Amino acid sequence: YGLQLSDLNPDGSSGDEIAAIKANAGNTGPQNPDVVDVGFIWGDQAKTAGLLQPYKVATWDTIPASLKDADGFYWGDYYGTMSFIVNADIVKNIPQDWSDLLKPEYKGLIALGGDPTAASQAEHAVWAAALANGGSLDDATPGLNFFAKLATAGNLSGAIASSASVGKGDTPIALVWDFNALSWRDANQKNANIQVVYPAGGSIAGVYLQAINAYAPRPNAARLWQEFLYSDEGQLLWLKGYAKPVRFDDLMKRGVIPADLLAKLPKANVKVGFPTPAQIKKALTTIATGWPTVVAPNLK
Repeated sequence: YGLQLSDLNPDGSSGDEIAAIKANAGNTGPQNPDVVDVGFIWGDQAKTAGLLQPYKVATWDTIPASLKDADGFYWGDYYGTMSFIVNADIVKNIPQDWSDLLKPEYKGLIALGGDPTAASQAEHAVWAAALANGGSLDDATPGLNFFAKLATAGNLSGAIASSASVGKGDTPIALVWDFNALSWRDANQKNANIQVVYPAGGSIAGVYLQAINAYAPRPNAARLWQEFLYSDEGQLLWLKGYAKPVRFDDLMKRGVIPADLLAKLPKANVKVGFPTPAQIKKALTTIATGWPTVVAPNLK
């Protein structure tokens, strides 16, 4: 559309993005975000707080009803599966499951991709661990207990993992969405041997959403951006980045996904949990409130 996109905080957590809306309400400057890309749990919260404005893209009907707000205040954009990304130049014995992460050889090597009290990616890592350690989609507490063990053992560092930190070996083992892990692997292919593993004991899928800021200084540009993202072209861009776009089934049914792109997509041959919105709200609240008392005090 001839418009320039500015990504204000590429590594910001969902909490950071919502905070930016609150902090810049009424501000017409460039620091006020027009749109946000946040974990699914934030949709109802932001809507209830009056932080979003409704809009329905042209392809609205092809977005599954369970992944969008009926009134158009938010809508899912893509989802990923929790995985391990490992710098194999540093870690010779690649962990294959959650229990492996407790081995003494990984002391100080494991990091999360965000703050578990605010970042959906980090919270889902804890929840994924729960599924393999006696928990369920209705009970995330065993995940907190597992991470408390990791922290007590000294294996969990307080660092936040990024593509650069994994590539440099600062955080040689990180628990992040597969679309991040695979993209980071590609970005580091010239300087590091990066391996991506789906934990054998199971994992979890996490949905993110798009929404327009209620105080967006450029609301029409925001709508055009959403139209692009939810066009076939925009959806295929997510797929090229290893994220499963929300309109994937529609694209498949119409045969518009290139065969070579389908062939590149990872295949997770492990059990993957797909939580409902109600389960997401309960579990992520449990993790965000429990982390400071159950896990954080044990971090070395």
